[in-house]
Amino acid sequence: MNSHIVRNLLVRGMLAGLGAGVLALIVAYLLGEPRVDAAIAFEDSHSHEHGEELVSRTLQSTAGLATGILVYGIALGGIAALAYCFALGRTGRFGPRAAALLLSGAALASVYLVPFLKYPANPPSVGDPDTIGKRTTLYFLMMLLSVLLAVAAVVAGKQLAPRLGNWNATVVAGLGYAVLIGLGYVLLPAINEVPEDFSATLLWQFRVAALAIQLTLWLSFGLLFGHLAERLLLPKPARTAEPTATAAPAAR
Repeated sequence: MNSHIVRNLLVRGMLAGLGAGVLALIVAYLLGEPRVDAAIAFEDSHSHEHGEELVSRTLQSTAGLATGILVYGIALGGIAALAYCFALGRTGRFGPRAAALLLSGAALASVYLVPFLKYPANPPSVGDPDTIGKRTTLYFLMMLLSVLLAVAAVVAGKQLAPRLGNWNATVVAGLGYAVLIGLGYVLLPAINEVPEDFSATLLWQFRVAALAIQLTLWLSFGLLFGHLAERLLLPKPARTAEPTATAAPAAR
């Protein structure tokens, strides 16, 4: 793959990430922000200290939210496009669209879903401010472990395929990934800092909203980028011009 194609895929990846970010922004505003407001109201009702608000809540839930998600979407699109350039041709007989959706789904699972199951997202007022550094470190450690094990599973599957066949090699590699991730779940410390009187319903709704945002972002990126990549890599042949005049009838 030459540098011209890589550059074009990178641009298309960033554009697809921007489009996916817009869709994720809509989901975040409709599903996530009302739960954030409810969690902040709970925190205010249990706090006797009210510091000065540096950034208004209105600005946070509009311009701040949009900036964060759109920048994240563009960055995600660029990184995913480079990974796509490396993976294309190494994932079997998948076309550009299928390869993009496969990559997007694998990234969603390894980068977000696996760490989310161990350390799920929490709304404001949940969590001790003194442990934020520890919680952040553990989350990124779980994410790094998941990504490295996912890459190792893909490599192991390709190496086992000649001996076991594609299906059996995929099953063995997947089981190995699941076992090692399970060990990571057991060995890494659990964190539970939810206040006793915090609404379980609100906590569940916030986590479902966080999951919905990521699902929207990654899956819509896979669909958008797959479409753009296919148009670049498999351009449709130009239509041949139709004859403007019919041939003269043969003389009798």
